[in-house]
Amino acid sequence: MNDNNNERMGSFQKSVRNAFRGLIYVTKTEKNFQMELLAALVVVVLTIFLNVESWEAVILIFLVMWILVAELINTVLEKVVDIMKPRIHPYARIIKDIMAATVLISSIFSLAVGVIIFWPYIEKLL
Repeated sequence: MNDNNNERMGSFQKSVRNAFRGLIYVTKTEKNFQMELLAALVVVVLTIFLNVESWEAVILIFLVMWILVAELINTVLEKVVDIMKPRIHPYARIIKDIMAATVLISSIFSLAVGVIIFWPYIEKLL
């Protein structure tokens, strides 16, 4: 039984290492992800600085996570489509554009929610 637990723990540790390797890769190579991480940091700092309500902080954290995950999925699909070159299907460009639109729409709506949540706190400071 102990060997099985050790094997599972080793497998889990390997999975975590792989996940961090992927995260480091995307952070180093993807400009959009870098900008979204910067925006996430701004949201977290504002959330703490403005002392927003807990339920509002949960919404903001969820939206930050949603955008980062959407960007990761977008990056994965772009890499998969790029692998298929040179016998690329005409839908390849459309797939990339739709994924980019997914991130864009997520970002626009998240920004709107952020403004709605932060505005009353910022107004108090002014």
